Amino acid sequence: MAHIPHTDWLAAAVGAAEQGPGNLLRVVLIVMVVGCVLTAWFLLRGYKQKDD
Repeated sequence: MAHIPHTDWLAAAVGAAEQGPGNLLRVVLIVMVVGCVLTAWFLLRGYKQKDD
């Protein structure tokens, strides 16, 4: 995986924001949903029933 300098990442984010809120909002929503799913999985895996 190639390392992307912070300045290039920031420039890409600003470029996406200049195109309007559509793309940026879409990315934020996708990251939020994925984060919620991972958080739910992490929290709920502790409630697994162990039938030993």
